[in-house]
Amino acid sequence: MKCPLCDKGRLIRKKSPFMYGDIYFDKYDSDVCSKCGEVIFTEESALEIEKKAKKLGIWGMEKKSKISYAGNSLIVRIPKSIAKFMRLTKGKGILIKPEGKKKLVVEVA
Repeated sequence: MKCPLCDKGRLIRKKSPFMYGDIYFDKYDSDVCSKCGEVIFTEESALEIEKKAKKLGIWGMEKKSKISYAGNSLIVRIPKSIAKFMRLTKGKGILIKPEGKKKLVVEVA
């Protein structure tokens, strides 16, 4: 079967690791392109990954927020569920950096 991404390589069934940020889940059945290396997890693997994400409490954690003002500074509110998961507390240090014009990365220092 040809790779749907590059249309040049062929898909080879392998066990591939799945990571969500820095959280390692496990290795799951996947199809890997022999040319571009694209990893496509099987439907069964995707269901297992979803189940583990729910068990870890990170399923559906993505939340929308808005930029507000505090004095002369802009602030971003972090939803409680994300703060709790990441063990963020008032006064904890962070590093903020742009990755292009549409992506802002916040790392716990």
